Amino acid sequence: MARFAQTTLKPRMLHTDSEGVPTAIISMLGRAGALNHLASPRFGGAGLAKAEDRRVHEHLAAGCLNTWLIWAQHASIAARVEAALEGADPGHDLIDGLLRGRVFAGAALSDVRHYPERFIAADRAKGGWQFRGTVSWASGWGLNEVLLIAGVDAVREQVVLALVPISERFTASPLHLAALGGSRTFRVDLDGVFVEDSLVISIEPLAAWQSKDDQTAVDAKPHLFGLAAAVLEELRNEPHALARDAAAAWAPRVEELRSQAYALADAGDASNFYAERLGVRVQTGEALSTISKALLVARAGRSLQRNDSAQYYLRSAHFLLVQAQTDAVRAAQLARLG
Repeated sequence: MARFAQTTLKPRMLHTDSEGVPTAIISMLGRAGALNHLASPRFGGAGLAKAEDRRVHEHLAAGCLNTWLIWAQHASIAARVEAALEGADPGHDLIDGLLRGRVFAGAALSDVRHYPERFIAADRAKGGWQFRGTVSWASGWGLNEVLLIAGVDAVREQVVLALVPISERFTASPLHLAALGGSRTFRVDLDGVFVEDSLVISIEPLAAWQSKDDQTAVDAKPHLFGLAAAVLEELRNEPHALARDAAAAWAPRVEELRSQAYALADAGDASNFYAERLGVRVQTGEALSTISKALLVARAGRSLQRNDSAQYYLRSAHFLLVQAQTDAVRAAQLARLG
């Protein structure tokens, strides 16, 4: 995957940021086994361990963050879906295809964070559920065949997680993002979209979902360190000695944060280290912003041209400050800036 990221993704990174991730890249990821790498061998997957999965995230984020974002939303779904099966048969061709890497999925999960102000509503219907509302962010639009949607049943205060085939009941409009503009990110309106019970992955109390989401969002994830590695490499190759000095100064700090982040996330009692994990995420975002700014400064005016990677890295670093941002993460970031 490292070779694919460096020889295929990175050379066209800026073009992809401008023009969008093409279907061909998703097909290549599929042939490489990266669309079900977390699924078990039962479904033809590699069943990669956590450390191996992290390396894949790091490599793809270093090569092209737009591609990483679309891939990452799909990649975690196979493991989530298979875990929910608890050894049972998939029960639907769509689920089987997803687990085998034949069906490419997107994710629409974050709107639960905004309940009750705005959210995707899930209403019980005969033989399934009706989903209605607006998905704030759906990346990979036009590449995805199905969305994993988290809707809230407000009557019972529970979250209904379902694989919903994309149909004419979806109305999508592009979000014109200043960063990761090639991620095909759209806002999607759902007009009473019906999903049958066989495509419902799980139903759980809203409070339990919110607690798990809060614990998941607090960590500094591997894509942060993958992007940081790419920026540091370019700093090392700058002709200005002070730029190279900056890379030498920051590389150990980034590696220290990486080691801390993974050790804390892997701790058996990780929930007891919530504040420490949150602190590492905030510090990692700051480090990534700083080294990206250093690259921009080193290249001076030319760094602002669209064909220069420095402006891409700085925009991407800022995107990652708010990506997967919960109220707790935002508060911690603002406290550091205050």
